[in-house]
Amino acid sequence: MSGLTLISIAVTVLLAVLFAKPAGLYLAAALDDRSQRLNRFYGPLEKVLFRLGGVQQQAQSWQKYACSMVLVNAVMLLLVYLVFRFQGVLPLNPAGIPSMEPTLAMHTAISFMTNTNLQHYSGETGLSAFSQLIGITFLMFTAPATALAAAFAFIRGLSGRPFGNFYVDLVRSITRVLLPLSLAAALLFVASGVPQMLEASVAAKTLEGAGQTLAVGPVGSFVAIKELGNNGGGYFGVNSAHPFENPNGFTNFLQMLLMLLLPTALPFAYGQMVGNRKQGRVLFVSMLMMFVLLLGVALTSEAAGNPALSALGIDQSHGSMEGKEVRFGTGLSALYAVVTTASETGAVNTMHDTLTPGGGMSALLNMLFNTVFGGVGAGFMNVLLYAMIAVFLSGLMVGRTPEFLGKKLEGKEMKLIAITLLIQPFLILAPTALALATSLGTDAISQPGYHGLTQVLYEYTSSAANNGSGYEGLGDATVFWNLSTGIVMYLGRYVSCIALLAVAASLAAKRTVPETGGTFRTDNMLFAGVWLGTILIVGALTYLPALVLGPIAESLTL
Repeated sequence: MSGLTLISIAVTVLLAVLFAKPAGLYLAAALDDRSQRLNRFYGPLEKVLFRLGGVQQQAQSWQKYACSMVLVNAVMLLLVYLVFRFQGVLPLNPAGIPSMEPTLAMHTAISFMTNTNLQHYSGETGLSAFSQLIGITFLMFTAPATALAAAFAFIRGLSGRPFGNFYVDLVRSITRVLLPLSLAAALLFVASGVPQMLEASVAAKTLEGAGQTLAVGPVGSFVAIKELGNNGGGYFGVNSAHPFENPNGFTNFLQMLLMLLLPTALPFAYGQMVGNRKQGRVLFVSMLMMFVLLLGVALTSEAAGNPALSALGIDQSHGSMEGKEVRFGTGLSALYAVVTTASETGAVNTMHDTLTPGGGMSALLNMLFNTVFGGVGAGFMNVLLYAMIAVFLSGLMVGRTPEFLGKKLEGKEMKLIAITLLIQPFLILAPTALALATSLGTDAISQPGYHGLTQVLYEYTSSAANNGSGYEGLGDATVFWNLSTGIVMYLGRYVSCIALLAVAASLAAKRTVPETGGTFRTDNMLFAGVWLGTILIVGALTYLPALVLGPIAESLTL
């Protein structure tokens, strides 16, 4: 790996770290009624939108907030499903792309509504321009806005404040965060060579003089919200490996920076809103340590190449280049794979199915833990879930009732936390076992053996964690995979969000306990160590057998 590549990787991570705090403070202000400056700037537009939507801006209980979130998302999901089902007769379809098959339309609508963007179709041949604009891009704004709204309602509840109003939070997440930032990013992408046009295709000539038709469209604006909102779906089938989506080193760098911008900002926004900035910094540093560790594993593994090929005398001096874009090489491809899974985005600039076992396991662990920055909103709720578990375990060890943000964690809260903690392993491991036990699942595996198990495990992990990347050697465009992953994506998104809102409501109803000398502090490096240990212990106990049968066994047999 060249020195220039290492410098590029270091600069990308460093800039993400530097942008995290100011972005977090802006996020806290954007979704806080007490920010008079932002209210004056965005207020007039938002008042019009609230009036048109009939939105009453009164605070909601956690039950009404959760119901509003689920019902609004369900209506959006249904509308976009109908767009996919009837795209064959809708406008902006010059190529005559047929309507989607019912289970694929259902899967795609759920995928983008849950911020997953797992694609069982190829963008340029599976969707019309109308579906891309009205269906996909619409959900790319509303899905991350929903996640941000839920995360900030959860944070408000933990801090003892009213939960807020879902409709207000949804609108503000779009008008104050996603729309202005994606507009600025889109201009940078277009200036860097990403196409932005309403034509579905253009005619071109090859170097030999033959005619060629190239798929194009409003790609620049699509890529901007795809990365900023941690969506990850590709306008083209090969996603950010396509030169129209990701033409050069600058666009590759900008995409990674956008993926990390909101996830790295959320710990600082949390610290600002709960009145304990130091706790936010501690969580950020803890997540950064995990990120750097997994990045190191991926870089080392990809740079070492494939031992089986080296044994055959094949040059591996540039690392494992199988499935990599030569424009980016092994280093920037491995960085992109770790960034996209750490931020729960799912965009890819390399074929993840061709990652070495170590590189693939790093991407898998990011999603299995779902705490390495954790995505645009819902993932950060998972970060705080592990923080509460860490506090609870510490309390058991010293014989003291655990407290989090001055509120006692008792039986009711821990039962809800246990449900939330168990739902993701169940949604990953149970469907994986089912798929491997039936020909409906095993027929899709392209490489039997350890790698085939990893293909299936990765697909369900990506679905449950709402990531959306995949081992594309898996033949997943079938009714079985559409239905099974669709159910996993939907439950993985909403069950945990609703349960954690209930936890916040339970804590909000309690009186604050005065801090004493025996209180376990959550804003120092001791807590960071306990938090990291909790994640590693829980993750190892839950997922180690599956990892041993998949990527670890594959690595040992190369």
